[in-house]
Amino acid sequence: DPARKTEVVLLACGSFNPITNMHLRLFELARDYLHETGKYKVIKGIISPVGDAYKKKGLISANHRVTMAKLATKNSDWVEVDDWESCQSEWLETLKVLRYHHQKLLSADVTNSLQDAVPLTKLGRKRKQEPNRHDPIKKKNQGPDVKSVPQVKLLCGSDMLESFGIPNLWKLEDITEIVEKHGLVCISRAGNNVQKFIYESDILWKHKNNIHLVEEWIPNDISSTKIRRALRRGQSIRYLVPEEVRAYIERRRLYSAESEARNAGAALAPLQGTAAAP
Repeated sequence: DPARKTEVVLLACGSFNPITNMHLRLFELARDYLHETGKYKVIKGIISPVGDAYKKKGLISANHRVTMAKLATKNSDWVEVDDWESCQSEWLETLKVLRYHHQKLLSADVTNSLQDAVPLTKLGRKRKQEPNRHDPIKKKNQGPDVKSVPQVKLLCGSDMLESFGIPNLWKLEDITEIVEKHGLVCISRAGNNVQKFIYESDILWKHKNNIHLVEEWIPNDISSTKIRRALRRGQSIRYLVPEEVRAYIERRRLYSAESEARNAGAALAPLQGTAAAP
């Protein structure tokens, strides 16, 4: 039935160092786009900040980054922050985070089905005499037009998609499983040539139907890097990040020349161990 919509959970992984209005806009743009296709119903957005073991230059503690993300989404009725990834002692590949959230939804779905099935056992005897007992039993609380287990799609900007091309940063089998089993929603600036990048990659081209390209017609060029630069120079970042995030950064004086030098000599976690490779 083409009228049935697939439920989608949007997962954004990254540093969020700090979270900005642009990060929050990605969720809104993706949801609007998916709803406009008429095929999907976005039920949740998840922000999953990377852990400290990622070892990115200038990465401040996960505790602060998670707190800021929570402040930023306090007023959202559908985007939330999950700290599971940031609490891990070692760095996790994005695919593992996707799998974790997919698994979590599966187990929640099983629990719901079991709860829904309880009253049906009482009807067991009567049901046996009914000729059409093989008809699927409609689950309670599930509207007629929604398919059951939600898909977890990775939400990203064009920079993340293009990072698939950086040697050793991603495993080819991980990229394959992400686009094949889950899917990507990529927000790119109008005029940004993401299509060309997909065309030039065999693996992305093969699964291009599972890559949703969303054009951002209202340019938003706020990046965490630029926010940190402004802060180091004592310039205002008001209206670029949520007000509570700005206040939090100011109270704790989070970004400085010192914080920017953190992990300066370290290799990025995905690249550790590949440095010796030819």
